[in-house]
Amino acid sequence: MNSLELKIPPPFVALALALLMWAAAWFTQPIEVPFAWRLGAALALVVVGQSISISAMVAFRRAKTTVNPIKASAASCLVSSGVYRFTRNPMYLGLLLTLLAWAVFLSNVVGLLFVPLYVLYMNRYQIGPEERVLSSLFGAEYTAYRKKVRRWL
Repeated sequence: MNSLELKIPPPFVALALALLMWAAAWFTQPIEVPFAWRLGAALALVVVGQSISISAMVAFRRAKTTVNPIKASAASCLVSSGVYRFTRNPMYLGLLLTLLAWAVFLSNVVGLLFVPLYVLYMNRYQIGPEERVLSSLFGAEYTAYRKKVRRWL
């Protein structure tokens, strides 16, 4: 199944899962949580997630390297400052938090099950292949960075 490696842009993966979560919410009972609580928690998660993603994209732009996750081999430098000191994949973490926000807003247990599916997909078909490419491009520098900073958090 290597045919899926680095093929589908992560935002599209997240969008597809968000649509499946929404469909699941139509067919299953929601958890009874007051709307204001759901909305507040969801907004907080979205703000945190998107702040992480945006700060990561800004770091890539400043370093003048590609933000295109499908073309990992086009990376011109290894970014390890800013939010990259805490996570090797802040853009994907931001999408994860946004999906979690959507699950909270939908207040649906079945929808929540799609969040770990996102992590599994990303680890196998996006992050793993990216790590192989970055290892070949940056060698010992990337190996040291990988030992120091976790994949997600």
